[in-house]
Amino acid sequence: MNRILQCNDVSVRFGGVQALGDVHFDAEEGGITAVIGPNGAGKTTLLNVISGMVQQHAGFLIYGGADISTAPPHVRAGLGMVRTFQNLEIFSNMTVLENVMIGCHGRLSVPAWCSLLRTPRSVALERQIREEALEALEFVGIADLAGSTAKDLAFGRQRLLELARALAARPRLLLLDEPAAGLNIAETQHLGELIQRIRDANSLSVILVEHDMDLVMGISDAIMVLSFGQVISRGTPAQVQKDPQVIAAYLGVEED
Repeated sequence: MNRILQCNDVSVRFGGVQALGDVHFDAEEGGITAVIGPNGAGKTTLLNVISGMVQQHAGFLIYGGADISTAPPHVRAGLGMVRTFQNLEIFSNMTVLENVMIGCHGRLSVPAWCSLLRTPRSVALERQIREEALEALEFVGIADLAGSTAKDLAFGRQRLLELARALAARPRLLLLDEPAAGLNIAETQHLGELIQRIRDANSLSVILVEHDMDLVMGISDAIMVLSFGQVISRGTPAQVQKDPQVIAAYLGVEED
C-alpha cells in the first residue's frame, strides 16, 4: 500500500513548551489512520501541522509524493486535503444546502463577472454545485433537511452536515478532529459506519483524531499513540491495545 502522507521528524514548540518532538507519522493510501493519546498529547497540533495551520519548527511533510512542508493551508486544500474541526464550523444562519454548497466552491468557480451577468457558464456551474451538494447530503442521510436552517438542526445532525460539506470538497485526504465529540452511542456507531462508507465509496484516505476508543478500534486500519508530544506506539488496533506503554499512559491501567 502506498503512503499518501509522511511526516518526518516533525517538532513544534509554543514558547518553551515542546508540543511535538521528532514525530514520525505515515498514513497509507485508502486507509483509516487514527491518532490517539491523552489530553495535551499533541494530537490537534499534529493535525494543525498537517493542514498547514501551524508551521513546524523542524521536520518535513510529504503528501502524494510532493513536499508540502511550507505550503499554506489553501494550497494543501487545493491538493485535496480537507479538514473538519472538534468545534463545529458551520454557518448557523444559512440553510443546510447552502452550507454544503460552500464546500464545492473551492474547486468549482467562475470569474466574478460571469456570476454577476448570469452567463450560461455560471448558471450551469451553479446547477452542478447544487446537485453535488445534494448528493453529499444524501450520502450522509440528511438530504431531507436541505432547506432547514443549520442552527435548527440537532447537534448530531450538525456533525453530519459538517461531514457532508467536507465530502462535497472531494477530498483525497480527510482530516477528522474528534468527529464523535458530543454524540451519543447510537450516533457514534452510525458515524463509524459512515466514515468507512465515505472511505470505500470515494477511494480516499482518513486521518482520525478521536477519544472514543470503541470507534477508533472498530474502524481504524492503523493507530499512532502520542503522549506529551512523543510517539509511544504505532500499529494495528490489536497491537496498540496490547502495548504496555499505551496501557500505562493512555488507557489508565498501571504497569506491573
